[in-house]
Amino acid sequence: MKDMRSGERFRQRLGSGEPMLGTFMKVPASQNCEVLGLEGFDFVVLDEEHAPWNRGSLDHALLACRAYDIAGLVRIARPDANSVLSVLDDGAAGVMVPHVASAEKAREVVSWARYLGGSRGSGASRGGEYGGRGEDNYRISDDIATVICMIEDRDAIDAAGDIAATDGVDALFVGRADLALSLRNAKGPAPTIREAVETVVAAARAAGKPASAVVQSFASDEAKWLMDLGLTTLMVASDLGLLRQAARGALTDFRRAVDRRKG
Repeated sequence: MKDMRSGERFRQRLGSGEPMLGTFMKVPASQNCEVLGLEGFDFVVLDEEHAPWNRGSLDHALLACRAYDIAGLVRIARPDANSVLSVLDDGAAGVMVPHVASAEKAREVVSWARYLGGSRGSGASRGGEYGGRGEDNYRISDDIATVICMIEDRDAIDAAGDIAATDGVDALFVGRADLALSLRNAKGPAPTIREAVETVVAAARAAGKPASAVVQSFASDEAKWLMDLGLTTLMVASDLGLLRQAARGALTDFRRAVDRRKG
């Protein structure tokens, strides 16, 4: 096999606990992925669930990720077999699957992402080097495809250990916004969001799996808290969030420059 690209190494790096930085991609285009690859980000997650991505735009962006050597994953909109199949066929390094609340669901997701011992349909696409891997394609593709289960529901907290321990699940992602909403809407006693996050991270660690989350800034108390919990694969904001931060900073600098000129 040729020297491995970032997308092909991503699963190994995730499992080894190597520090990695990524962000969510909300704009359905390739250029933002290219820029972040040039700047040295480790990965991006194309957010099909909450942004207007489609099969065509996902395909183009995943090609850009390969060209600029940054791992491209997809947060799929629907946790079903066809969604997993299509993005892996297009060359995604893996899938982030929303609202996985049971080990049974986790096993389904893993099956959809695996050829050998799973139910992924065979196709000679970018994800399989257009047939260039020959008879090794199934094994190599299974070794590359990363499965990240999102913990976003009250019921998922108690099941987090079983989800993390599911063979083929590579990591848990703590979706704190939806998880906090689920806890708020829960009937009966519920942990605080901080307690819930710490429970999920501990469950992942006990199963020998990493946990991940998103922060808005690394100059924040939440970022320190999550890193102190042992999270090494983290995401910062989104492409639009980073644009807003940069725009806000540029506007502040401009106003200061104008004030200095007036003075």
